[in-house]
Amino acid sequence: MGKGFFQVPPAVNEPVKSYAPGSPERDAVLKQYRAYYQGSEDIPMVIGGKEVRTGNTRRIAPPHDHRHQVGQYHLATQKEVDLAISTALEARKAWAALAWEQRAAVFLKAADLLAGPYRSKINAATMMAQSKTIHQAEIDAACELIDFLRFNVEFMARIYQEQPESSEGIWNRVEYRPLEGFVYAITPFNFTAIAGNLPASAAMMGNVVVWKPSDHQIFSARVILDVFREAGVPGGVINAIYGDPVMITETLLSHPDFSGIHFTGSTDVFKGLWKQIGENIGRYKTYPRIVGETGGKDFIIAHPTARPRQVATAITRGAFELQGQKCSAASRVYLPKSTADEILSLVKEDLASFNKPGSPEDMGNFVTAVIHEGAFDKLAGYIDRAREARDAEIIAGGGYDKSKGYFIEPTVILTTNPKYTTMEVELFGPVVTVYIYEDAEWTNTLRLVDETSEYALTGAVMATDRYALEEATRALENCAGNFYINDKPTGAVVGQQPFGGARASGTNDKAGSAQNLMRWVSPRLIKETFVPPEDYRYPFLG
Repeated sequence: MGKGFFQVPPAVNEPVKSYAPGSPERDAVLKQYRAYYQGSEDIPMVIGGKEVRTGNTRRIAPPHDHRHQVGQYHLATQKEVDLAISTALEARKAWAALAWEQRAAVFLKAADLLAGPYRSKINAATMMAQSKTIHQAEIDAACELIDFLRFNVEFMARIYQEQPESSEGIWNRVEYRPLEGFVYAITPFNFTAIAGNLPASAAMMGNVVVWKPSDHQIFSARVILDVFREAGVPGGVINAIYGDPVMITETLLSHPDFSGIHFTGSTDVFKGLWKQIGENIGRYKTYPRIVGETGGKDFIIAHPTARPRQVATAITRGAFELQGQKCSAASRVYLPKSTADEILSLVKEDLASFNKPGSPEDMGNFVTAVIHEGAFDKLAGYIDRAREARDAEIIAGGGYDKSKGYFIEPTVILTTNPKYTTMEVELFGPVVTVYIYEDAEWTNTLRLVDETSEYALTGAVMATDRYALEEATRALENCAGNFYINDKPTGAVVGQQPFGGARASGTNDKAGSAQNLMRWVSPRLIKETFVPPEDYRYPFLG
């Protein structure tokens, strides 16, 4: 058959729809949401392209309406995990050999399916089971996942085009092989796009994947799998299993053909996985790739020259969108004494304008529920502690109620102690802690920001003084992998702001860039000499 140097369609970020009252997209997503709410999904695992049901099920309920069941999913036993491994390894034979442009076409089709007929499904599923507002669902489940798929195809083509120099009589070339074995993808509840991207990015480069999504994201994971199937991902290339994470992980990480892990989740879990891989290193055929994006204790620091209204908006959006359940969410804030009262007054005005936390079906809600009862209880405990603390006080919010849904009011804690517990501990909820510093202590406060947290994911500085911005950029060099100037520390866009952090926030392999895809290939250099020498003697021998 014919060959060519193929150019992929240029990647462009998917436009975000408005979902304004009366818009067709609003009507479509509400219709789909109500269908899901009134239905009962029976969600199987997918192994080798086939639906697998074990009869051992767990219920799915919306976090904002936890007494109402919308479905169930089936749990794996050791048998299904072993089957997923063997099926993936068998599928690798054909998938790894498939021409790259054929793999590209599969995932470009998946992007178009999400942009079109599956858009309301993926958004409604994310609203239902992850309690996202329609805006948060749209920018995540639809647009970001579409962007990951399209831009990763462009990055893949760019990687393949990177070739070494050749010299006279020699042709050097590099082929970018998939890893030898299978990749284990572990994805979180909070971003449907991450759930789709972690297995897809590895598979796009010719790898096969065993994927374990979060128990609290399986409802929308089902839609992702439907998209992949319709797009033409062959059976066995991406296998989805659910169930006991300890059993699943021990089985996968002890297998000789384990070749890499693509992870987003908690820091403690990732450290445990790293340790497990290290303990098993003698079993593996290759050194596994370890890629992880973990926690964050993300900051906003405002200079005295920052504009109060802009700082307040950055706090309100950065801390409370998606109920603060973003690894990038603003959760510690440093304000100068001269403008702190005005900024906090504006934040209180914002919070007063919110509806009470409720269902995402009501599109007047800015915040909804936290993901589950464990998250609710943890956050309520920190709020109660702050209420009783001598060095902290709640100045806004502080209410909570789990009788119908896991609702935590957006809460602002003001502390006189820059090392107060909620300035250091990742809470993963709609709680932000504020420390006020003396204006003259700007430089020392920058040092404090850098030294307070073990994490280094995102952070923001706000100022109109360019010297102050440069000073902050230098001083905070190592405490944020994604650093924002005069903006909130959330909302990275694929292809524009590659995302990832260091320190306890992960391996900083930058999802949404070619850097991440490079982790899923094992390059082979091929040197071809056209006229080989026939005498071993070099000229220096005389």
